[in-house]
Amino acid sequence: MARPRVLDLGEDRQLVDTDFRDTEGLVAAYLLPEESGWSLVETGPASCREALLAGIERAGVAREDVRHVFVTHIHLDHAGGVGALAEALPRATFYAHELGVPHLVDPTKLIASARRAWGAAADPLWGPIVPAPSPRVVPLKGGESFPLRDGALEVIATPGHAKHHVAFFDTRTRSVFTGDGAGVRLEQSSRIRPAVPPPDLDLDQLFASLDAMRRREPRRVLYSHFGPSPDGAEDLVRYRGIVEEWRDVALRAARERPDADFIAERLRAHDAGLRAGSSARSGAADDRSTLVSGYELAARGFLRYFETHGLVPREMG
Repeated sequence: MARPRVLDLGEDRQLVDTDFRDTEGLVAAYLLPEESGWSLVETGPASCREALLAGIERAGVAREDVRHVFVTHIHLDHAGGVGALAEALPRATFYAHELGVPHLVDPTKLIASARRAWGAAADPLWGPIVPAPSPRVVPLKGGESFPLRDGALEVIATPGHAKHHVAFFDTRTRSVFTGDGAGVRLEQSSRIRPAVPPPDLDLDQLFASLDAMRRREPRRVLYSHFGPSPDGAEDLVRYRGIVEEWRDVALRAARERPDADFIAERLRAHDAGLRAGSSARSGAADDRSTLVSGYELAARGFLRYFETHGLVPREMG
């Protein structure tokens, strides 16, 4: 394993690259200073456990000084490592949305879902998904606040991408940690990719959640995929329009043929047209974004949303 990359974000905030899929710049975790310890935002999957721990060490933080671990939601690229980290971070308490906590304590359904979606590739991709110790996992609803050095980390309920999604706002730096609630924007990419997976994508809630993040008037947007946006809070405005573009493409395709593979091809063609005028450097970053938010996943998310909202007929059988 290469030495994990650690980026200084100022004010003692640091980004740790978890080296997901042995690739830089896909999944970020963040270290934030407390008065007598550290908070961590996101764990990444269990397959990135050693890279994350090495990054924490490289950042100059002792494992026993990590006191609070927050995850934006329980999808495996954000929280799959919670159980695997419990022993390695012996003084940490873990926090997730109340709807997600039962699945961290008993990950049976998470494991089954991963294996249905990824087949034999699930175990090496996500690593061992182990139960988190129930007494050390605390549910969140949104509205909570946790002290940081010279500030606080505030919890914002941000459903839409998933029912169990929250974002976090660092009052000291006026930074919002968006998880997947504002999509995916990799380093050196000029375009935000929608993160719209099944099973409980809700576009109305997603748009309302973007408004909730914007109301904090953040100066900086920090993506889990990946890092600080060069355009800051403007991305929260742009993202709605991009999701609406994809929704319209997907809906036209679904009404022609309600098949996820067909919809995915239409989304891919739409994106290829938009990227035709992009720089080669940006285009390469956009290509890598399929590793964390693929067209097939988006197509399944949209199709389920259209069916549950009566926009296309449900498949029978």
